This record gives sequence, structure tokens and C-alpha cells, in this order.
Amino acid sequence: MNAPDLDPAGFKSLSPADIEFRREVIYFIVLDRFHDGNPNNLSGDSKLNDPSRQDWNKYWGGDLQGVLDKLDYLQETGVTAIWLTPLFEQVEGLEDDKCRAPVHGYWARDFKRINARWLNDPGEASLFQCKDTLFDRLLAEIHKRGMKFVLDIVCNHSSPATSEGKGKLYDDGKLVADHENDVDHWYHHYGDVTDWEDEWQIQNQELGGLATFNENNIRYRRYIKEAIKLWLSRGVDALRVDTVKHMPLWFWQEFTTDMHTFKPDAFVFGEWINSHPDNEKSIEYANEDGMNILDFGLCQAIRDCLGERKRQGFLLVQEILSKDGKYRSASELVTFIENHDMPRFQTLNPDRESLHLALVLLLTLRGIPCLYYGCEQYLYSNREGGEDPYNRPMMETWGQTEARRIISILSCERRLNPSLQWGGVWPQCVEKDVYVFMRRYRDSRCLVILNRGKKRKLKVTGLALPDGSYRCLLSQREIQVKNSGMKLELESMDMLVFSMRGKTCENCTVVHVQVDGIPTEAGERVAVVGDCPELGEWDLEHMQYLECVNDNTWFGEVGFDASSGKPIAYKYVVLKPDTIDGAKRENRTPRRRVLPEKGAAKWRDRWER
Repeated sequence: MNAPDLDPAGFKSLSPADIEFRREVIYFIVLDRFHDGNPNNLSGDSKLNDPSRQDWNKYWGGDLQGVLDKLDYLQETGVTAIWLTPLFEQVEGLEDDKCRAPVHGYWARDFKRINARWLNDPGEASLFQCKDTLFDRLLAEIHKRGMKFVLDIVCNHSSPATSEGKGKLYDDGKLVADHENDVDHWYHHYGDVTDWEDEWQIQNQELGGLATFNENNIRYRRYIKEAIKLWLSRGVDALRVDTVKHMPLWFWQEFTTDMHTFKPDAFVFGEWINSHPDNEKSIEYANEDGMNILDFGLCQAIRDCLGERKRQGFLLVQEILSKDGKYRSASELVTFIENHDMPRFQTLNPDRESLHLALVLLLTLRGIPCLYYGCEQYLYSNREGGEDPYNRPMMETWGQTEARRIISILSCERRLNPSLQWGGVWPQCVEKDVYVFMRRYRDSRCLVILNRGKKRKLKVTGLALPDGSYRCLLSQREIQVKNSGMKLELESMDMLVFSMRGKTCENCTVVHVQVDGIPTEAGERVAVVGDCPELGEWDLEHMQYLECVNDNTWFGEVGFDASSGKPIAYKYVVLKPDTIDGAKRENRTPRRRVLPEKGAAKWRDRWER
């Protein structure tokens, strides 16, 4: 296997930056079910196709041209990042005994080729041999609009048994591995998982008959990393990683390090299925595997509160958020209320007002919100409880709806209001039917008020808002804040969002400084001090203060002009409420970084005692 000559598309030097995704709104598309932009490309084995769209386990025709054709729609909806199900070349066969085709994209046969079914010209499938493909044109148009592209990848497995065999893997058309004739040990051969509490089984045995890669084989590791780098070199901005739970932590640490060395500004997040802040193993992966994860714990709490309408209501949501300190970066967890592996939200509760409340919550809480395609058009199916594959209907309508209006307004606010990107979540009133919380960062604020119950009066005190009149972004209703308090009458199923945007940091170089693990007490402050003018030249009178995000994490933007492009040194300091006397410094030599000459960067540090 020869390594390709990869050009990392402008990312040849190791940079201290990675893409800041906390201002994004991701839109997750099951490609085959979104839009058929080219009805003539439903080719391949006809037994895998169903143009009538009655067999939910066969191809219905969605393709890359369909996404390209709908970029105006997505942009107007407020989408800023597009995540597509995997684009890799798939097996051309039905799963044995189940008559299922790989319409979802998770049964790859060649990680260096695009599934020809997604293209207008099957001759463009090879990423090595073709440069100006439909995929490249889609990426160019996405980037032209200031949007980002998320590639869904699978490192755990290839394909189950089909008419093609099982686990045949190709390297740009050349067979390199075969589960049924595995002479070079590219796969594990331990059968299906039988005990889902056994970590060894989860990481070494098969998930539903899928051929599971042997991550101990260096040839496999080189192949998969080389393949994903090839996609990154074409301009992919972020990776969503499937089945993280099913591979050992050391593999992900190696994999993510290699990806970030190749393209330092790539954002990476993964699926650790059913992750939860009370699950120590999922917390370990979230904090140590080099990527962020999808927030299943918050998803389930929102579904329980507003979908199932469980008695505890918003108390369930706040219970999850109260444990954010367990994560190194809870504000970068990818949040959602539904996906392709669970019944859609409206299958739980068809009431549109409940969905609207859930969307407001998703788009204003901490984390990076991810919408499942069609939610803005109230797309769902109740067939067989809405489980896979019935949670993947074909997108059919594209008009304006109330859900779409809410998304576009709040997506715009996320881009403009720093408190929604970086601020903590500070509860003001938490009851089973009423939830009032403040997002705040420096002089930016966002106040959110939700009521899932009956009409009632509400009084809130201790608001971190200046006195004055505030207008709701969604309904234009006004509230009056006086002496840090307010009184108002809430309608049933009410939702109010009030914004106060502060100043943004405008310097040659802006660094997003984040540190966790600092043992602070109530009222204490955290700052960063260093050897350059912008960090006070070690003078505590002129250091840069950070904002408390939760009981583990502090964050702040620091602007640099004189020191841009230069090496600097710094460390963190904990201070008492109103004095710099007795400051507690990290017990280590100062950290060293090289600042970019311009643009943005992120520092991720842990306090060292």
C-alpha cells in the first residue's frame, strides 16, 4: 500500500488553532433521504433500489446534487455546518437474510472512494484520480457561504455479510482485506457481542454482524488514517466519528493526534452511545480521547421533559447541566434532541409547541446544537414506533414554518452573542414546568424563559441584567427589569428569549483561553499572566481575567497585537475576591506557545498544582 502525496490544503504548518464550533448550528442529513437532485443516478444493482419509496431499507435517491441544490434553503434556515452520513463507497449487496441495503453509508468497502450513487458521474468516485468532482464543487459552495462541512467516518467496522461477502476492504479499488480470508489479521473474529456490560466484548466483538477491524494491526491503522487525511485534504472542516465506544481509548488518542497534526484546525466529535455524566467510562473518553462527544445525557433529559412530559420536567434538564464540571469542555459537547438511531421527537410527542420549546432549549443551552434533517418541517413517522429505519423519512416539503423561523432567529443570535457561544448556564428559576436561565459572558447576556405548563405569573429576582426594557427575539414581547428583578405573566407553552450583546474582541490575534481543574472557592477569580505586554509581563496588576463557565472550567478571549506571531510564556493564577495579595500560582514552569500572526487560536490547559 503506497502512501499518497497528500496536500493538506493550506495546513502544512502546525498551528495552535482549531476551528471554533461553539457558534455553529449543525444540520445532520441522512443523504439518501434528503433530496434527489439527479433522478438518473439511481444506478448500481437494481435490487438495492426502490424508486417508489415504499421499502425503507433500500435506496430512495437522495444525493450530493440534492444537497447542493438546497444550500439556499439550509442557509436561510440558519444552518452553518452540514453533517452528511458517510460518503464512502458502500458494498453493492443486500445484508444476508434481512434484505437491507447500505443506504445509511455505514458499510464501507473503500474509504478512499465516494459512493457512486451520490454522484452525477460514477467516474468521479476515486479521490485519488479525480480532482474537480461534484463533492469538491459542493465543498466550494459551502465554504463560499461561510458554512462548514462535517464528514461522518467509521473506524470500527466495514460491512456485514452480503452477496459480496463479508468485510471486503479496498484501497482505491485494490482488495487489501477480506474477513472471510483474513490472512493479514485486519479483523477481529470473536462473533457478536453477547454481554453489553463487558467492555472487552464491546471493543473486540461484532456489532450486529459487522466485520470489526483489528486496531492492533498497524497496516489497518495506517490505511484508515491515510484515507481520512485524504478527505481532510479536500477541505473537510470537521469529523463526526461513529461507534467511539467500540474501540479502545488508546486508538482514539493516536487517531485524533494524527488528524490534528495533519490539519490542526479540524473539529472532531464522536458518538459514545448513551454517554452520560454519571457514566465514568463515557466521561473518560470525553476528556481523554482527543475529541468531543455527542451529549446523549442532555438529549434524553430534554426528550423526557418535553417529549415524554415526565413529571420531573425541567428538573431533569438542570440535573444534567449541574454535572457539567465532570467534562473538560462541556460547552463543546454536541447537543441534540433526536437522531437517526432513535424515534424522532414528534414520534414521542406530535405537539408542535413541545417541539418549539425543545428547539429553543437546544439552541440556547451550552454546547453545539445539532438538528436532525426535517425537524424544521415537522418530518416524522409513527410506523412501528418510529424506530430505525422509520426515523429516516424522505424530505418532502421546504416551506416556511414556525419551527424554521425559530431556528433561523436563534442561529443568528448564536453567531452574534458571545454568551451563547462561551457563557455558562446560570439557572434563575427551575421548576418542573418553568425553566429560567441566563447565559452570560463578560458584558453579553441571554435570558431564556420556558413554560411547559399552564398560564401563570412569574417573579424572578437576582438577574444579572441592567435595569430597562427588553424585547423577546421570538415574539417581540417586552419585559421590564427593575432592581435586578422582573414580573410577567407566562402563557401556556410560552417561550421567551432576551438578548444583550456586548463588545467583541477585535485584535490582530484573538486566543480563546480555556483551563479546567482549578480548585476555586466561591468568589475567587482566575486569570492568566505571562511574559508579554498583553498578559501583563508577569505583573498581576495587568493580567487577563477569565470567566467562570462551570465549577470546572474557566474561559476568556485574550487579544494580542504587539505579540502576534511571537513565542510567549504564561501560567494561571487564582485570586481572592477583591485583592491580588496571596495569589495562588500554578506550581510549574510557565507554558510556552507561539501565537499566530493573525486570526484566532484556542488554548486548552489543565491547572497544575
